[in-house]
Amino acid sequence: MKPDQLYQELKDLAERMQVTVSEENLKNAGIKVRSGLCIVKGRKWVVIDKHKSLQKKIKILAGHLSLISHEDMYIIPAVRELLEKYSKK
Repeated sequence: MKPDQLYQELKDLAERMQVTVSEENLKNAGIKVRSGLCIVKGRKWVVIDKHKSLQKKIKILAGHLSLISHEDMYIIPAVRELLEKYSKK
């Protein structure tokens, strides 16, 4: 599967997990900010620096989604492998 397809599958999975994925320009934040998972008003968000390479975006998103319970969801094998590969457990 191509990297852009994997990234889209990860974003689709995030939506099914009720996680919002947002790509932002973190260089203009005015403070030192990194991509990552956060909770805002009870809603989970993964904020990713839009200047990261596609491979780094995949690694960031897969790593953070691996922290959220997903055992009872159907996930295509290629995405499940990414979640295991980049697991932050």
